[in-house]
Amino acid sequence: MTALRILLALLLLAMPASAEPFRIIITEPETPLVPNSAIDLADQLGYYKKAGVDVQLVRVRATPAAVAALRSGQGEMANIGFDIALQLVARDQMQLKGVISPDKALPFVIVGKKDIAGPKQLEGKIFGVGQVGSVDYVQSRMVLTKLGVDIDKLRFLPVGQPAIRAQALAAGQIDATAVTIGTWLTLPSQDGLRLLVDQADYYQAAPLITKLNVVTAETAKTRAKDVAAVVQAILAASRDFAKNPELWVDAMVKARPDIKREQLEVLAKAYAKSWQVTGGLDEKELEFTTDAFYKSDDFKDIPKRVEPKDWIDRSFIEAAGK
Repeated sequence: MTALRILLALLLLAMPASAEPFRIIITEPETPLVPNSAIDLADQLGYYKKAGVDVQLVRVRATPAAVAALRSGQGEMANIGFDIALQLVARDQMQLKGVISPDKALPFVIVGKKDIAGPKQLEGKIFGVGQVGSVDYVQSRMVLTKLGVDIDKLRFLPVGQPAIRAQALAAGQIDATAVTIGTWLTLPSQDGLRLLVDQADYYQAAPLITKLNVVTAETAKTRAKDVAAVVQAILAASRDFAKNPELWVDAMVKARPDIKREQLEVLAKAYAKSWQVTGGLDEKELEFTTDAFYKSDDFKDIPKRVEPKDWIDRSFIEAAGK
């Protein structure tokens, strides 16, 4: 018996690192009502397994927590804000590689109390955000500035995830916030609330790549096969959802039984052109996003400029395309 135990232990030690689960850190407590859901649903529908990788989803709250988890080794890949990733690389705080963007432009809208007629009237009000530095915080500041709002006259209050921000707005704890169109359309009641900036105007004011999946440079080397498999699986799921919206609806009914099917069908139509079937890391869009962030106040003390070619690795997307 002792010899058998020794043999088993030696076999376990000899197993390659790739046998370990590949952990993806995500910032949503549950499957989100946006195209970023492809990360979750690729697991539910078996796309990762078909690609040959054992994936484990690690859920945290917002991008800063995801960065901390990635840095501490609690995961191999993280879905985080583009701006935060760029800052980490530019400050030489982490060596990251951007490998895919399942939902490059989160479909945000800005909603507020009904007595607020337009964005300009937000001055002097409380604007709820996920966290200081979160994707919605950075992008909403850009949008509001573009719309002529003096953001220095707003109070940005960290509240939490979109659903929590919507609840806080409905309860009168904040005056306005940015949430995904999915959160807005599935609110139990919109009484007393008003849509201030719709999805199209929000994106037009800040047409940026807002989120992407990153791995450390070390992981890109030591677990390249797993990274490639994850990218392949997410791409396959996104392409299938684009071809067959009902596939997404059916999967979401299981993942989010709290949402009515008819509401999911409305969202499926809204996302008809939002699925990132080519990986979401277009070179021109990467350059535009980089320029926009470096012109923002959040980047005024960044020590150096980092170009997309310095940290974006499209080789995994290109390999999956073949």
